Amino acid sequence: MDQPPCAARAEEAKVGVRASRDCVPVSTQAAPGGWQKVCALAAIPQLGARVVKSARGNIAVFRTAGDEAFALADKCPHKGGPLSQGIVFGRKVACPLHGWNVGLDDGLAVAPDVGCAATFQVRVEDGMVHVLIDAVRPA
Repeated sequence: MDQPPCAARAEEAKVGVRASRDCVPVSTQAAPGGWQKVCALAAIPQLGARVVKSARGNIAVFRTAGDEAFALADKCPHKGGPLSQGIVFGRKVACPLHGWNVGLDDGLAVAPDVGCAATFQVRVEDGMVHVLIDAVRPA
């Protein structure tokens, strides 16, 4: 079975964000170059996630045990479950609804499951997590 395309719509690329809990954005408009400061890495629990709200849907920002940060659309490719509420292990997250495993780095469902979640580029600078809102990476 072929893998479905996972590119986000162009209009999703130019939305402002609001962050929840400890993730406080600098502004609600995309920053120059599209990078949006969303929170301190320390505000995301290890093996956990925080949700950044955007006009087009929620973005889950994850932190691994090795302090890597990743961002995916907060929607499992299976039934739309909130990936931010899943269990993070290694570089994957298990959907809380049906246990699908999704790669944090590429958004792809782990075989034998097929599907993908949109991914966003992430960088950590001076302990702050930044998400590239205007360029969603296709999986």
